[in-house]
Amino acid sequence: MDIATTEGKYIYCVIESNQCQSFGPLGIGGRGDELYTFCFGDIAAVVSNSPIKKYSVRRENMLAHEKAIEEVMKEHTVLPVRFGTIAEDEGDEGKVRRILEKEHDRFKALLNKMRDKRELNIKAIFREDVIYKDILENYEDIRVLKEKVAAHESEKTQFQLMQIGEMVEQALEREKAKHKDEILGILQPLAEDVKANDTYGELMIVNAAFLVHKEKEPEFDWEVEGLVDKYDEKMRFKYVGTLPPFNFVNLVIETEKY
Repeated sequence: MDIATTEGKYIYCVIESNQCQSFGPLGIGGRGDELYTFCFGDIAAVVSNSPIKKYSVRRENMLAHEKAIEEVMKEHTVLPVRFGTIAEDEGDEGKVRRILEKEHDRFKALLNKMRDKRELNIKAIFREDVIYKDILENYEDIRVLKEKVAAHESEKTQFQLMQIGEMVEQALEREKAKHKDEILGILQPLAEDVKANDTYGELMIVNAAFLVHKEKEPEFDWEVEGLVDKYDEKMRFKYVGTLPPFNFVNLVIETEKY
């Protein structure tokens, strides 16, 4: 761990505000540093005091970063700043001021774009026992070969077992693609933007973030509930929101350039 010898300002997010405001002792690092706005014109950076150091990507640090932004989001449209962004403290906070001054138009345009929008995340995962049972019922070629191998137990070969395994794997991929298209086809029209993130594990169908206008959120919720009702026996859904737009805005501020 780097030893910090000087203090700086940890930057969490940018908001539209010309008011000095405090959000409580939510600063990263466990010291109880106050989270507050530093304003320039009609925009502000939300900051806290922090040693100038490299914060490790540990759960407690990431949670502190995200919790601070989520608290600000209760009252403001937020532009999340990349984890670990710290500006040198120049006494009058000149570094933060210069960042806001130089990037004012870009930040303002992004704030306008994100106004009244929120991120909603959904994961859909096949229930293992159900999907493999469905594949055996719905893919006749797999079922026939499996029955043939079972009927000739003493003669079965490693090749046949591998063949069945490959056929099941291909069928699973087809089922995932089919259901992914259906889920995205229902939810995507209600979103301003969609980011399909990588899936993990062989049973995950969808891992996506949706940028949804607040007026569309009730309809989006209703459609998700409809999918859950339709596929509850076949899939598990994890639906999370309302979140800051982490998947759609991640301001990279190279503080040394200002």
